[in-house]
Amino acid sequence: QVHLVESGGGLVQAGGSLRVSCLASGGLFSSYAMAWFRQAPGKEREFVAGIRYLEGSRQYYADSVKGRFTISRDNDNNTVYLQMNNLKPEDTAVYYCAATPGYNSGSVYEYDYKDWGQGTQVTVSS
Repeated sequence: QVHLVESGGGLVQAGGSLRVSCLASGGLFSSYAMAWFRQAPGKEREFVAGIRYLEGSRQYYADSVKGRFTISRDNDNNTVYLQMNNLKPEDTAVYYCAATPGYNSGSVYEYDYKDWGQGTQVTVSS
């Protein structure tokens, strides 16, 4: 089991950028595939971006953020990042970091992720 803590959320104007971070502890970080999900008010939680368990390995994205968001990881510092550019009001949501064992690498499904952070709010004003 790994403990996850997100940070870096906030308020930004449409077209702006924000980077959220997720610090992991309590497990072998490099063995986990990581992902970001988000949940907007009144909507179900949805997959945003994922990265496989090897550093520099393949990333994958929801169509709604492709070309605007970038996920990356730093295994030396047990951290995964989500760089968000050209933000839109529809990106407003609570962003959650999630971890899954490496054999689930590539999953976009919530049920594959057993460890979750508490979430960080991202608000994009128009």
